[in-house]
Amino acid sequence: MNILISLGLVVLGFALLVKGADFFVDGASGIASRFGIPQLVIGLTIVAMGTSLPEAAVSITAAFKGSAGITIGNIVGSNILNVSIILGLASVIIPIAVQKSTVKYEMPFMMAVTLLLVLLGMDGKISRLDGAILGACFLLYLYYIYRMTKNGKEEQAADAMPLAKSILFVLLGAVGVVLGSDFAVDGASELARIFGMSERFIGLTIVALGTSLPELVTSVSAARKGNADIAIGNIVGSNLFNILFVVGTSSLIIPVPFNPRFIVDGLMALVVGLVLWLCVRKNYQLTRKHGIILLILYVFYFLYLCTF
Repeated sequence: MNILISLGLVVLGFALLVKGADFFVDGASGIASRFGIPQLVIGLTIVAMGTSLPEAAVSITAAFKGSAGITIGNIVGSNILNVSIILGLASVIIPIAVQKSTVKYEMPFMMAVTLLLVLLGMDGKISRLDGAILGACFLLYLYYIYRMTKNGKEEQAADAMPLAKSILFVLLGAVGVVLGSDFAVDGASELARIFGMSERFIGLTIVALGTSLPELVTSVSAARKGNADIAIGNIVGSNLFNILFVVGTSSLIIPVPFNPRFIVDGLMALVVGLVLWLCVRKNYQLTRKHGIILLILYVFYFLYLCTF
């Protein structure tokens, strides 16, 4: 694959991602309005899992192929990008309101799960037993979402998008973000290899950015359309889904080696989550100033990756 073809795939991938994300957000919002489901729940489930499909596909495939650097690097790198770059950019574009339940429960749970991944990986691998532990935590998370859905029922909006159209938009959007991400990752990864970058660096940056593009365009699109709960829920839900389901499933299939250097990367994911929580815990809003702080954090992390 030459450089021109690789660049073409990246451009095509971006185009599909942008349009797919618009469809996905509109469809998910329509479903939430039609059934009176809180938008935060939609963001934490349908949107989060839908936009995490690329991470799941890439990481599980990499586990089968023995590319541990891409499996763990993709997940940890994506989670760092999700908070620092995606929420950073979204809040620079427009300040984002945050639900109290997200600050009180979902964000601390995201940090706890990130720390759990680091602790489980300290012995040099994520074993099948570790995968079972992550899977059990995922079931606990789903139960929490179920309780939230029962306790947070909203009235159906009179002008809600027709259900069939909403479902069609979600499906078309999902296809767009998955195909777009696949094209973008293939093109970017090939460009990285042409320039001689390491597998760990590719996993933590190029592949992580590529598989996080759905979250980026979906969250920015949601923020611009005033669906703040989808924007925040998408990121928090995606990070939880990435670790609990994707890493859990990958390690149940085959134990995944955990490079000691990933401990630092995992701790960085924990730090950006903590900074996010500190930014929103008082006023329940992610402002432009907070977004700039998150973006600066990623710049320092990227410089670290380039140095080590």
